[in-house]
Amino acid sequence: MRVYGIDIIKGSVRSRSRRPMYALVKLEDGEIVSESEVTGFRLFRILNEERPDILAVDSLQEIAVDQHDLYAFLQALPPAVRLVQVTGGERKETLGKVASRFNISFDRFNPYDEARTIARVATLGAGAEVLAFENTSEIVVSRHRSPGKGGWSQNRYVRKIHGAVQQKAREIEMALVTAGLRYQKKETRAFGGNSRVSFDVYAPRDQIPVSTYRGADVQVRISGRRLERIKFRPLSGKPRFLIVGIDPGTTTAIAALDLDGNLLFLTSSRQMSMSDVIEAIYKVGKPLIIASDVHEMPFSVEKIRRAFNGIAHSPRQDMSVETKLEMTSPFPYQNDHERDALAAALDAFRSHRNKFQNLLRRVPPGFDLDEVRAGIVRGQSLEQVLADLRGREKPREVEAPKVEIDVKRDERIRILDGTVKRLKEVIRELQEDARKKDHEIIRLQSRMKRIRSREDQKMRKDADIAKREAIIASLKKRLRREERTTQKLRKRIEKIRVLEEVPVDEKMIPVRIVSTLTREGVKALSDELGIREGDILYVPRIDVWGKSAARDLAQTGIDALVVRTAESTRIDPQLVAIFRESDVPLVSSESAGVVMKGNMAYADRDRLDEAIRSWEEGQKEYDREKKEKLLVDIFKEYRTERGKEMKKGG
Repeated sequence: MRVYGIDIIKGSVRSRSRRPMYALVKLEDGEIVSESEVTGFRLFRILNEERPDILAVDSLQEIAVDQHDLYAFLQALPPAVRLVQVTGGERKETLGKVASRFNISFDRFNPYDEARTIARVATLGAGAEVLAFENTSEIVVSRHRSPGKGGWSQNRYVRKIHGAVQQKAREIEMALVTAGLRYQKKETRAFGGNSRVSFDVYAPRDQIPVSTYRGADVQVRISGRRLERIKFRPLSGKPRFLIVGIDPGTTTAIAALDLDGNLLFLTSSRQMSMSDVIEAIYKVGKPLIIASDVHEMPFSVEKIRRAFNGIAHSPRQDMSVETKLEMTSPFPYQNDHERDALAAALDAFRSHRNKFQNLLRRVPPGFDLDEVRAGIVRGQSLEQVLADLRGREKPREVEAPKVEIDVKRDERIRILDGTVKRLKEVIRELQEDARKKDHEIIRLQSRMKRIRSREDQKMRKDADIAKREAIIASLKKRLRREERTTQKLRKRIEKIRVLEEVPVDEKMIPVRIVSTLTREGVKALSDELGIREGDILYVPRIDVWGKSAARDLAQTGIDALVVRTAESTRIDPQLVAIFRESDVPLVSSESAGVVMKGNMAYADRDRLDEAIRSWEEGQKEYDREKKEKLLVDIFKEYRTERGKEMKKGG
């Protein structure tokens, strides 16, 4: 079987300026024959010349803008080529999820790898065939040129065209009769023959014995009768395997999961009989495991299990309500019955999840994981399951049906003998053409290998250049970042040098200025000059300050913080409490004798020492009061607890 997979490399069907380019991968009997980049026009030429069995895509939006465009695309396809959407029909899945079902991994950013995956999963039976036409076709034979106004030979010219249309219609009618197809014929008579002849044939397009034709005078157009809406038919008729949880009773609930643990179906009803339950499950898929949420499986659930010949699963002990609520919390459900059925199915899935995960590493790509899992759950070894699946893939020899020929008349035999001779001659000619084409194919394949090797070398070289350019760009970015950091540090060192070179005065001490007692002000000083242990800082504005900034500053290990206060104005008690708690002196600029000289601030050494000694005396009093308060609180707590014990004893 030949399967062609395509995926868009660049462009879009919705764009008029950038038409799409496709990655085309050809598979023949599961082996990759060739890979190429084609336009949409080139793709149709290849399909018409080579007539593969399947053209596979992962999304119809890559080949058609809307439903009208999709009908036109399917009409242009050769009748024998089936269009398959590997991600499903009405209910779509991602390509990664479809590929994981066959244990196939791919690079979703590589169009060729994605096209290979599309072709492989289509070969394995994934996806749905796109149906757009009924099993009825229309053949229209008409003029290929207009008679026009004409001149002296106008009548002879018109008679020639209409006679050609009539002759072509008779040839098509003979071909339909020979093929044994039913049809209805409509003719439009004209001077010298027919201007138009149409055949409504009761057969699909791939069974029509004639093809589209365009000659000098006549054209033949074959089209299928459109369905009202696009339909999808699964490429593989196998139902999916399920893990089904059932909660029987007055209200019966059913929960169905696939073998990956995804919820597919959840319902509950009071009017469901056993046959209704079986029918509802059968519509979803094929149950592999039937589960219950109690240790002893109920008899009604056991009967349903026997009906499907499924594997029974029940917990080691009855599941508690808390366990059910925890397991089913990610899923929506309507009532407790649906919750119990869902919990039973989830418990069965979790008991087999590790086994299923281990199979991903052991199963080679190209096998249906659900089939492998089903065989393992039923007790078969992995080797047995893989051998069975390989045996199914071998084509069965189908004997040709015996045809009984009625040979009553000698004339009929003579005609058939002549036909056989002509067909043998045609076969010899076709075999000769096939040999020539085989030689041509071998020559072209060797040429393609040479070209591909050169392209591979070029691609490797381009990849190395791109990698090195990326490394250079990264190093340039890093260099610019380091240069900015160096520039900042150089400015900071210059400011620190200026500060250190200030003339030493025994009476005055230089202090560092914090613009505001906020996170921004503290960060600005830290970035500009740095804050070290033993520094004395000065805040010229205290009308706005932050508690977190004050706490962070008090914990940096500074010797003291001087704040500017107006006359007869006290420092905010909350700020004092923060620095009392951290045991860091907080003094006013007035008591420290701070003066500003340009951008520098200086404090009087004697007055600052005196202010710090005054703060330390107050700190001792603060610590003593704090300890007294702690003892009082402990005593009160003791009395309270003692009173409670006395009341209990009384």
